[in-house]
Amino acid sequence: MPETSFQGQAVDTAPASAAFLVIGIPGSGKSSVSAGLARRFPLGAHIEGDNLQDLIVAGGRLPSPEADLEADRQLLLRARNASVLARSFHAAGVVPVIDDVVVRRAHLDFYLEHLKDLPLRLIVLAPSAEAVARRVAERDKVLADDWSFLDEPLRTELGGRGTWFDTSAMTLEETVDAVLAKG
Repeated sequence: MPETSFQGQAVDTAPASAAFLVIGIPGSGKSSVSAGLARRFPLGAHIEGDNLQDLIVAGGRLPSPEADLEADRQLLLRARNASVLARSFHAAGVVPVIDDVVVRRAHLDFYLEHLKDLPLRLIVLAPSAEAVARRVAERDKVLADDWSFLDEPLRTELGGRGTWFDTSAMTLEETVDAVLAKG
């Protein structure tokens, strides 16, 4: 590569047209829908919360049903890092699609504060408990705990926020189509 190949090259161009935050409980389809959604744009990036958590290779603490302040701190750290990446991609004309487990108002508000001023679309995937159980049983990714109890705080604390999709009977393509149609 010639020494001058990057001279004058701008990383940030026209900002992307949108940014997405796709939330729901484990097994609701966030990662699949987010990846499929990002692929629908000429330039799209899928920012997966779980992958950001995996970057902590020593001392990482996953959320658990029991109270764990360090795990909560790391959950907010991954939200902040996802937001930083989303802002960077957005400025470069790449539509960012973040997916993360968000069921509490305080966690959502943290995301919204870090993503303010972006043309953000909040997408809430809320299939039935039966559909989630079926999907969890069929997937390669094994969950250490049963997280179905998070459905209640999701619906109670976040009801009325964002655009909700009951994807119980929807395919991946149908879900992505529905998200884009609500544009």
